[in-house]
Amino acid sequence: MQISPRILKGFRDSLPDQELIRRDAFFKLEKTFRSHGLVPVDTPALEYTEVLLGKGGGETDKQVYSFKDNGNREVALRFDLTVPFARFMAMHVNKVGLPFKRYHMAKVWRGENTQKGRFREFYQCDFDIVGLDNASADFEILMIIFDALQQLGIDRFTIRISHRGLFNEFLERLGIVSLSVEILRTVDKLSKIGRENTFEQLCNITSRDKAEKILSFISCGDAASDGTIPDTEEILSRLTSLVGFKSDHLSRIEDIFGYMRDSGVSGKLILDPSITRGLDYYTGIVYETFLDQLPGIGSICSGGRYNNLASLYSKEQLPGVGASIGLDRLLAAMEDPQLMNNHQETVPGSWADVIILCMSESYTGFYAKTAAEFRAAGFKAEIYHTQKKMAQQFKYAEKRSIPFAVIAGANEIEKGHINIKNLTNFEEIQDITIFEAIRFMRNGVI
Repeated sequence: MQISPRILKGFRDSLPDQELIRRDAFFKLEKTFRSHGLVPVDTPALEYTEVLLGKGGGETDKQVYSFKDNGNREVALRFDLTVPFARFMAMHVNKVGLPFKRYHMAKVWRGENTQKGRFREFYQCDFDIVGLDNASADFEILMIIFDALQQLGIDRFTIRISHRGLFNEFLERLGIVSLSVEILRTVDKLSKIGRENTFEQLCNITSRDKAEKILSFISCGDAASDGTIPDTEEILSRLTSLVGFKSDHLSRIEDIFGYMRDSGVSGKLILDPSITRGLDYYTGIVYETFLDQLPGIGSICSGGRYNNLASLYSKEQLPGVGASIGLDRLLAAMEDPQLMNNHQETVPGSWADVIILCMSESYTGFYAKTAAEFRAAGFKAEIYHTQKKMAQQFKYAEKRSIPFAVIAGANEIEKGHINIKNLTNFEEIQDITIFEAIRFMRNGVI
């Protein structure tokens, strides 16, 4: 019986052209992370369920893929890279030392509703600083977000920040801090369900009067009726009034905006008290990043400070701050014509830099030697292994966006020479050495 090939909903195959774009993004992101002194780590895809669900909370717990393994153990696929990292730090802090700056790019799994750019199996690109609780560390995460998106060719974006600790101080003043988890999750849905629905849901959690005050808090950064947008100082003044005192959390926000201003990138940063993040483990600064031309696609890079996450696994205090780029959502956004109007088109890379065409399979040894010399010079070289019509071989190269082709028959091989053809402009140089061909590929001249 033949099995029908099919794939689970929310999962997908990645074809070469798609994967080349993804790998190019990985390369650029890794370059950015390493430039900030971050180092890579990895954790298992499968963890004990109690390890993962200890701090996820709410909707996330319902989305986790969990099951019993062959040893009857309760296990689950990781739903993000932060919770496994907290477990990692509790186990290895003495080996890696503090402060520790890491990045991790890998797949995670969530059984959530699928939509454009959102799948049940997807990549996250996380970066964190553990062992420090100060504005400087919070600020560096912002700079990594800025540098990473610039490296990917995205320059029209806005990073919105807020502070969970400040919001909790406000809720404490209202006498409802015990309801903070439900309130935070409701506020986190504001952009999806709108102001009126958010208000109604808040009224189901607390009194109507307090629901109105919560809306006033999260609306401090909203534009006035005449379209005027309050500046950061004005928003901070409103928040101070609502909280009732000048808290350390407000000072942290002021410091971060000062650092951004001094660094020359403050125009990318907006103070937005409606940003709360839905996960329970955030304790301080929280970030969400939006593409200016495609705000409807949602945040493409989010995160914040989580000073108590590792307390689940260790008595040692391990304050941390970090963010995560949703690479699949970002790549889906980069395919949108609205975004591409102002950016270089996202195209797959060539499958190789040069292809050695086959005049006869008996010349395979020479072709292998030629390919090795190109590879030694830093080029990706592929051999076409079957003697077919030249038109078919050229078509093969064209479909794979390979820019150069080497042609060598008996006459060239006898002299140790080759012919090389630029498949972009069809310029051909005949009867040259491999070193001359390498020079031609690099500089356009022999």
